[in-house]
Amino acid sequence: MRFAKLTAALLLGVGLSACASIDTASRNAPLDAPALRPAALPLDVTEVRVSVPRSLKVSEANRYLPGGDIVWREDAPGDRHAQVGAIVQEALEQGVAGLPEGAVPVVLDVELSKFHALSEKARYTIGGVHAIQFTYTLRDAETDAALTLPKLVKADFKALGGQAAIEAERRGITQKVRITGHLAEVIRAELGRTEGYHAQATGLIGALNQV
Repeated sequence: MRFAKLTAALLLGVGLSACASIDTASRNAPLDAPALRPAALPLDVTEVRVSVPRSLKVSEANRYLPGGDIVWREDAPGDRHAQVGAIVQEALEQGVAGLPEGAVPVVLDVELSKFHALSEKARYTIGGVHAIQFTYTLRDAETDAALTLPKLVKADFKALGGQAAIEAERRGITQKVRITGHLAEVIRAELGRTEGYHAQATGLIGALNQV
């Protein structure tokens, strides 16, 4: 019975997403993975798996644009890969909890590729952009087979700086709070809307964060 439901859902997804461009998928995607739009499936996300590759470079430089793949300062010095992984994990779990109840059990498999919060210098002066990017794949909860092609999501958004950042912190709205809430909304939109999530325009600083 479960196989029949899953098959029907996949066929529906293919029909709704026939016009989707293959350019948004990874060139290394499994050849048998269907090009589905997640919102076409009645999803029941049973697990969120977040991977933060150790190959991602951590920067502790206190510059306006510190470089690296991971820039994070609100936690005490330590394993930055684990720290940002925990933030993304919590955010995505919050996000999928807000999705309508579905019938197709899936695993949300996520690999982080960039996590730029602000350095101290940027945080308390000009502000900037939280550049957070990840690739996700939906997998069958029982077989772990890919149900969708991998998709890159650019969840960049504008960060507070200067007096605005100080006032936000006084109200308990830290970078972690804002990032967690934003990523929850991003994944909810990506999986719950037919058009998915649309990246925000972040201007010149956003472009420099891609370097």
